[in-house]
Amino acid sequence: MRRRVVVTGLGCVTPLGADVETVWKRLCNGESGVARTTLFDATNFPTQISAEVRDWDLSEVGENLDDWKSQGRHTHFAVGAAKKAVADSGILDSPIDPLRMGVYTGSGEGQQDFNLFTEMMVASLDGDRFDVARFTRKGLELLDPAVEIEQEPNMPAGHLARLFDAQGPNVNCLTACAASSQAVGEAVEIIRRGEADVMISGGTHSMIHPFGVTGFNLLTALSTRNDEPTKASRPFDRHRDGFVLGEGSGMVVLEELERAKARGAHIHGEIIGFGSTADAFRITDSHPQGRGAISCMRMALEDAAVDPEVIDYINAHGTSTTVNDKMETLAVKRIFGDRAYKVPVSSTKSMMGHLIAAAGATELIICLLAIRDNILPPTTNYEIPDPECDLDYVPNTAREAQCTRILTNSFGFGGQNISLVASQFEG
Repeated sequence: MRRRVVVTGLGCVTPLGADVETVWKRLCNGESGVARTTLFDATNFPTQISAEVRDWDLSEVGENLDDWKSQGRHTHFAVGAAKKAVADSGILDSPIDPLRMGVYTGSGEGQQDFNLFTEMMVASLDGDRFDVARFTRKGLELLDPAVEIEQEPNMPAGHLARLFDAQGPNVNCLTACAASSQAVGEAVEIIRRGEADVMISGGTHSMIHPFGVTGFNLLTALSTRNDEPTKASRPFDRHRDGFVLGEGSGMVVLEELERAKARGAHIHGEIIGFGSTADAFRITDSHPQGRGAISCMRMALEDAAVDPEVIDYINAHGTSTTVNDKMETLAVKRIFGDRAYKVPVSSTKSMMGHLIAAAGATELIICLLAIRDNILPPTTNYEIPDPECDLDYVPNTAREAQCTRILTNSFGFGGQNISLVASQFEG
């Protein structure tokens, strides 16, 4: 009999706040974290808006900022969210074998210093020729090795292991927008198999920098609704024109059920289903018939041993791009049949922006709060219906509704698909 896995700790650092209850309240109020970009001068970019984490630093969780000067924003966010999740769980208040506690993150790459890179490029110019030797010499002069090693996406997981003495499995995956959902799902499997009793899992990312925005603009993936930042992310709306780039971290503490019960832990919910598939199609486009998303949702439901009829709410990937929203709607219809029109579906990216690698775990936290309070967060900015997106998207206003079991989707560039099923804990 496989072991059951419950969630005993929640923590986040997001554009809507760095406290789970504050974020939840703002989501239910339909507030937006999107504004003009301030982390760099985006004046000459097609997209000049983003969902930044503002007015927060690691001192809020008791860390000395001087100890984290070499680490990037994504590591700061991960440490903040994980410290909050671990504190919420109380996992360190009772004895634990460090070899039985691990870390599994879905972390993005670190940020390069654009100004230093520009200096290196300027130094490399020899007339109209690029001189690699000059570029290298300037790089050796300017770059700090302690900062450069932090570019590796596994570094946040390593820092979390050190902070909490988690000597068990330590893994990072980077499957774009599906990364942190995949991390949670794989961490659940590690506990189910008996390889660990506790896993700190989630995601962290920041791509709000010139390289990140340039890349997404080249893919025409970002909204250019610069004059109306709070209305730019509009999943499933007919006039959607792309997603809004966000940043932050969402972390959960996953624990084997009997251990959690034995120490009297508060249980936020249970992870009962995990599905993981690939479109095996194009790198940047979902399969037009949603085959990867369909098989992923079906796999998660089968893993949970539940029928689609018992799902009370779907937290959609819902990016606000033309292709994704249409494809996800189609996939939900294929899985739920006629009942698709009766299952509430919403996208909290409409308020928080797209946290990329951190999106899935953050949205799982939101789902657990929906189960707790029997409130469904809305899809804001839903104004003009799209005939190809015709489900119940909980438009613009949060809704009270019985919520016992949820399905949450994360679909990443590259064709990776992850679905998780979570439920109210029933002993």
